[in-house]
Amino acid sequence: MPTQESFWNKAADKYAAQPVRNEAAYKATIERVRSRLTQDMAGLEVGCGTGTTALLLADAIGSLLATDVSTRMIEIAEQKRLDQNAENVTFRAGLIDDPQLQAASFDVVLAFNLVHLVPDRQAFLASVKALLKPGGLFISKTPCVKEMNLFIPIVIKGLQLIGKAPNVESFGPDELKSDIQSAGFEILEEDVLPKPSWYIVARA
Repeated sequence: MPTQESFWNKAADKYAAQPVRNEAAYKATIERVRSRLTQDMAGLEVGCGTGTTALLLADAIGSLLATDVSTRMIEIAEQKRLDQNAENVTFRAGLIDDPQLQAASFDVVLAFNLVHLVPDRQAFLASVKALLKPGGLFISKTPCVKEMNLFIPIVIKGLQLIGKAPNVESFGPDELKSDIQSAGFEILEEDVLPKPSWYIVARA
C-alpha cells in the first residue's frame, strides 16, 4: 500500500480539478466556521488539501497556518494563495506531530474530512489538544463511515488493496464524540452537515 504522502501526491491534481460534491453543505460549513473565528485568532488547519477552505476563511481570522501530508497539495495551495494575495495564510507540508508546531500556540485547530483518515485517532486528538491554548477551539467535520451504506466499507477495502484508496477508519458519531471528550475537550456544538458527516465544535 502506498504511503499517505505518495497516495495524496498522486491524487492531488485530480483532486484539485474536482468540483465540490455538495456545494450547499460546503457553504453551510464555511459559514458555521466563520462565525467562530475572529481577527485576533491564530489558527491551524491540518489536512488542508489544496487550500480552498483555508483561503475562504482567510479574511475571518488573524493568521492561519495550513498543513498537509502531501507536498503536491501544498504546491497547488501555495499557487492559489499567491493568486489571491492571501498574506495571512501560510501553507506548509507536515503532520500534526510536526516538531515545528509549538504547544499551546493556536486559538483554533481546524480539521475537515480528515479524522476518519487518521490511523490513531486518540493520538491525533491528543496532539490537537496540546497545540491549542487553554479554551481554544477544535472545529472538525468528519465522515462517519459506520453511518454509510454497508457496502461502502467493502468497496473501500477493495480499493485499498490495489492502492486506489487511503487508510479509512470506520466509526460512528458516538465513538467520535466520545474520543473527543476523552481527549479533554468539551463539545460546544454538533450537527450533521449532511449525514454521514458530523460537524463538531469542541473547547480545550
